Amino acid sequence: MAFSVPASAAPREYRIDPEHASFGFLVSHIGYANVMGMFREVAGSFRFDEETQTLSDVTVTVKTASVFTNHEKRDEHLRKEEFFWTERHPEMTFTMTSAQKTGDRTGKMTGDLSIRGVTKPVTFDVTLNKTGEYPFGGGLFSKPNYVAGASVRGTIRRSEWGMMYGTDNGWVGDDIQLIVEFEGIRQN
Repeated sequence: MAFSVPASAAPREYRIDPEHASFGFLVSHIGYANVMGMFREVAGSFRFDEETQTLSDVTVTVKTASVFTNHEKRDEHLRKEEFFWTERHPEMTFTMTSAQKTGDRTGKMTGDLSIRGVTKPVTFDVTLNKTGEYPFGGGLFSKPNYVAGASVRGTIRRSEWGMMYGTDNGWVGDDIQLIVEFEGIRQN
């Protein structure tokens, strides 16, 4: 799978289906275990050309206040200034800038990740899982839809975005493993 669009390609726009998108993370908790968390509000779009197997123009927006770790007090703390500072920074965004093929359906996607008003380049591993007609109807799928599904993995250091709490004493890990799964619905 190629991850940049040739000049002759005719990519189609896909919108990320919020009911079939997961934006998760793992972070060390005092070294004993990893905390698993997620963001419940994710939106975005991308372009994909079925014929040339090219992915481009990936954009993702996450509502930072939607953070959830199954621990109410921790979630409240994550929304404060020490972490996401959701009052001042209600969204984090990713915008793809380039990509490189690594296999038939895999690649590396590079882009700008903005968190807390700080934008840094990051690179993620991407796997295109499947494309095709969605087999179910009803709800969002009241008519047949063409769907593309992908998995994204990567690790960032939260300190690069100004989230320093607990890094000096090891209470909270600096490395954050990102685990993103999504299905996009082709727009007609």
